[in-house]
Amino acid sequence: MTGEMSRKQVVLLYTRLLEAWNRRGSDAFASLFTETGSVVGFDGSQMNGREEIASELHAIFADHPTAAYVAKVREVRQIEPQVALVRAVVGMVSPGSRQLNPAVNAIQSLLVVLESEQPKIALLHNTPAAFHERPHLREQLTQELTEVLRAGRIVEAD
Repeated sequence: MTGEMSRKQVVLLYTRLLEAWNRRGSDAFASLFTETGSVVGFDGSQMNGREEIASELHAIFADHPTAAYVAKVREVRQIEPQVALVRAVVGMVSPGSRQLNPAVNAIQSLLVVLESEQPKIALLHNTPAAFHERPHLREQLTQELTEVLRAGRIVEAD
């Protein structure tokens, strides 16, 4: 149906985003955003606009061996026919490792909009899943994401 996004389209967009990161593809990653899209990184850094996202990620990928994502989509909420909210949890596997690093587990939220009949990301926000003084929640999340990793998936969406 024209003018609306399906849950499947939104999850596919999110999957393509994490695949681009895992391939260290700065241009492919940035291409999934609206022209004025924004990213709030795990450390609070901000990238605004597709061009800045590509440029900053290119520099990061050139200078740092980045970890690969695995994720579990918790919710895709249709806000309006052309706007959706994605809430997911993510873990990261450092280069050369086969295990998640619980210290960098995070919560991701994406605002997805329909732009020229294509779903695009308007905002990606990362928040550390530190769970201060609740180590059982950190362990539970790490176990849940480890199951996704062991299944050989990048993104799991119920």
